[in-house]
Amino acid sequence: MNKAKLVTLISIIIITSSGFASKFYAGHREKWFNDSFGGLLYEVFWCLVISLILIKTKPWKIASSVFTITCILEFLQLWHPKFLEMIRSTFIGKTIIGTTFVPSDFIYYFIGSLAGWIFLKKIRTFIDS
Repeated sequence: MNKAKLVTLISIIIITSSGFASKFYAGHREKWFNDSFGGLLYEVFWCLVISLILIKTKPWKIASSVFTITCILEFLQLWHPKFLEMIRSTFIGKTIIGTTFVPSDFIYYFIGSLAGWIFLKKIRTFIDS
């Protein structure tokens, strides 16, 4: 395994752990941590995963694609067919595709994608040095 993939994989493990921890956090600003901060980490996670698969793709293309897709998923939360409700009834389904349309989530998707872009650039700078 090359250095770039290893660093990206370790980053995915850390972000995934942090994302799941944010879903179970109980304390000050619990709802914000569970939902909004989790959304931010969700964006970074997908930027890292796509970077791991498409290692030569430019970070800005990855981040903008992740932002676009998660915005589409947010709008998809306005649609409630039976098959989607079955998926949303599971923890993983809730985590991946969400359950409720919340317009303020777009802010966290943008910030998370921006953070993902910066993080990917930092990883690549670290690898190249």
